[in-house]
Amino acid sequence: MSPALRRAESLIREIPDYPQPGVLFRDITPLLADGEAFRATVDALIGPFAGQFDVVAGIEARGFLFACAAAVVSGTGMVPVRKAGKLPQPAVTMDYALEYGTASIEMHADLEAGTRVLLIDDVLATGGTVAATLRMLEQLGYPVCGTSVLFEIEGLGGRERVSDHALHTVFRSS
Repeated sequence: MSPALRRAESLIREIPDYPQPGVLFRDITPLLADGEAFRATVDALIGPFAGQFDVVAGIEARGFLFACAAAVVSGTGMVPVRKAGKLPQPAVTMDYALEYGTASIEMHADLEAGTRVLLIDDVLATGGTVAATLRMLEQLGYPVCGTSVLFEIEGLGGRERVSDHALHTVFRSS
């Protein structure tokens, strides 16, 4: 791991019991504020998939931050994957299960069929949101070259839920 990536990892703060008791929240705002660490992180997110994608898709909300930067660095565009009700004309809505209920995500179908996509998010935990996004991209006819996440929380089953696709994680924690 490069010194810049080690620094980036050290900048992710752990906040216990936020947003509710028993949850260990990973605060990425110090990482985003450090230009060298942020750039190293973005490079690490796209590196394994360089030259294999035409556009970056980012999952709301923190995934947008990394996806936008990755799109600029790679010279591609960025497509937002939003929570239900946030897009003016959603083309596809995908429901998925959470530990405590269900949620929905949406995206437009503005890309040409066959556009190759790199999916980026901040955290892979149980994998529900990423798996739903992968299904939605495939339903729209967009081949996914892979998924790249900043941080994987191991032991929650996320990797297994997206095992049909190439998955790259920059940092891991159990």
